[in-house]
Amino acid sequence: MRWSATALLLLALVGCSGGGDVPTPAPDTAASASANIFPDPGTQALEPAKAKTLQDALAKIVEFPDSPSGSRGATAAVVTDHWAWSGAVGTDIRGTPLRADTAMAVASITKTFIAAEVMLIAQEGKLNLDLPLSRYVNNKFTANDATVRQHLSMTSGVPDFQSVDFGSLDKAIAAAPGKHWTLAQSLDFYTTKIGAPDGSFSYSNPSYALLGMLIEEIRGEPLATVLRRDLATPAGLRHAAFQDGEKPQPPVAVDDNESCGPPDGYLPCRAFASAAAAYGGLAADAPTVARWGYQLYGGRVLPPDLVGVMTKGDGEYGLGTMRFTQQFGIGDAYGHRGDMPDHTSLLIVIPAKRISIALILADGGRNVDRTMRELTRAVQPLLS
Repeated sequence: MRWSATALLLLALVGCSGGGDVPTPAPDTAASASANIFPDPGTQALEPAKAKTLQDALAKIVEFPDSPSGSRGATAAVVTDHWAWSGAVGTDIRGTPLRADTAMAVASITKTFIAAEVMLIAQEGKLNLDLPLSRYVNNKFTANDATVRQHLSMTSGVPDFQSVDFGSLDKAIAAAPGKHWTLAQSLDFYTTKIGAPDGSFSYSNPSYALLGMLIEEIRGEPLATVLRRDLATPAGLRHAAFQDGEKPQPPVAVDDNESCGPPDGYLPCRAFASAAAAYGGLAADAPTVARWGYQLYGGRVLPPDLVGVMTKGDGEYGLGTMRFTQQFGIGDAYGHRGDMPDHTSLLIVIPAKRISIALILADGGRNVDRTMRELTRAVQPLLS
């Protein structure tokens, strides 16, 4: 099935679906699970027999590529406190064989970086999570005085983009796919009525566009520059690209989107990547995504109390973090999904096991949770 540029952006942006200090969270499962800082990530390679177990689990994904949880190709990586593994199977949409270090668009996993950077800024006393975002960002979509925290938790009353918004945005981007877009320009096409921040969860990419604008306003630098310096470099992420401030490094699984025209080195093209920079612009390979999860939720990039704030919540979403309660069979997990027409991704970190797993499928709209469960079943015997 081929996708229009409108559908591409729509899918890329769904995850499934005055100074002040950051308050320390009350003790709960999320906070206590993150209280212990993970040791250095393991670098020892798995012995061949164990590595084959994981590669065989990955290979099952391409046996039935048209099934809801199948794909034409996939990459995966596991990082623990003792060992690391990565693998690849199949091809991308152009028929190019995937490698473990093939970069793909990981869409809404970007939100974990945005939330982490906001937490750092709050820790520095340069913003207060419980003040209205309008104190820092002058935009008509902050007029309901939802707080920074409410935007992070997607309880701001700012709904997601609607099809009419994408239709207008699509036409503008398709006319100039190589153009750089600012986050504010992408919001110019947002027409959905904003409600009151009543605490109800509603998945919101516009909230993360506004948070990206917040970061640039306070830091006084481009978003990619900030995320590289404050997060990617300390975490040791060398194969991550914050588009369009950075271009993905080869090897790259090229998208096949008619509206973008010939490949321009970005995923899927510069216009879409820049418009979605704060909520879906990241391109990376599976080992990089897995390492990021280990470093972030293991308390190695942010202090553990801030990680506890990010993972805390009553429902399925914390702050820039999806909460997966026992969903994958080996403990409560935190992370994020990402979805684009040519790529589906999932990052999970299970603090109790000190393990981070990244899975990227070379197809969009797939049931990546089911595929991840198959992978975690194969991983579990290797953790003893």
